[in-house]
Amino acid sequence: MAAPINRFKASLAEGRRSIGCWMGLCDPYAAEATARAGFDWVLIDGEHAPNDLAAIARQLQVLEPHTSPVVRLPMGEPWLIKQVLDAGAQSLLIPMVNSAEEARALVRAVRYPPHGIRGVGHALGRASGFGTVEDYAATANDQICLIVQIETRAGLAALDDILLVDGVDGVFVGPADLAADLGHLATPKAPEMQDLVAQTLGRIAASDKAAGIIDFSDDALARHFKDGAQFVAVGADVVFLARGLMALAQKWQDHIA
Repeated sequence: MAAPINRFKASLAEGRRSIGCWMGLCDPYAAEATARAGFDWVLIDGEHAPNDLAAIARQLQVLEPHTSPVVRLPMGEPWLIKQVLDAGAQSLLIPMVNSAEEARALVRAVRYPPHGIRGVGHALGRASGFGTVEDYAATANDQICLIVQIETRAGLAALDDILLVDGVDGVFVGPADLAADLGHLATPKAPEMQDLVAQTLGRIAASDKAAGIIDFSDDALARHFKDGAQFVAVGADVVFLARGLMALAQKWQDHIA
């Protein structure tokens, strides 16, 4: 028995467009509701949401029957990558990748020897069905999807070299951090930033890597697809909940005023 097929990785390789949802509520109950909503993939955010390893594992358990989960880690440390892979994650998004050397190190971190440095302890994890997937170690490398996030001036300068790294499946543009690093912290939607994001998505799309991004307005999302984005997060659970609750409260406060 081989490692499970990674449907998200397959969709990137086939060039299919897809939509996803960012998740920061850190709760399996909420995660299941999101998973059933109809998104092609969902992302468990471990960088800007208070998700620890146990919370990530619990969400993976409820997500997998319904959609493709992606996990964003807070950093590209091999020990943390090893833990979430053993917990069952097959698709990772790593933030703040600034060079081809960093990208190659991440490729090695997600692969078993002799092609990488991932520790061989899968018998204890749910990734291998707790040791019941007999050929897991021999087949796992092929099903791991690695996405690197470009969100700094340095990462942008190294983009062409990063796009040549074998084992990177996709490159995700982080528009907010990129804008901040380029002096547009308060004006991330400035025309020059929109042009730069469009150019960056086009450069990625012209390579053999899939281009990804997150945004919230309909106009911006449509523009990103037009500019070459293949997998796009079209919203976030926390933002959707907060805005929806605020609108509901305001509606009825106005009604009783």
